[in-house]
Amino acid sequence: MSLRKVPRPFDLHWGKGVIAEEASVVTPFHEPTIQLLAFDDGSRSLRFCAYHKGSFARMPLIVGEEHLKALAKELKKSPQLRKLLKKLVD
Repeated sequence: MSLRKVPRPFDLHWGKGVIAEEASVVTPFHEPTIQLLAFDDGSRSLRFCAYHKGSFARMPLIVGEEHLKALAKELKKSPQLRKLLKKLVD
């Protein structure tokens, strides 16, 4: 689990807001992360990303099968993220 504080602000070219929830797991190589972005206009988005050595990494999210259980455990702490992710599989 990450030590990053939530909520925390973000600012993208098309809008800003806060990272409202975050689930991540530390692996030997990086930190796969799923975030709930709550924009100031009220819209919400999911961001699938990774951190490397504590910094946001501009690379695709790759999660090894051996880390899925730990990431699922972290998602249980983020009810809004879980609700949105269920829409992907239902």
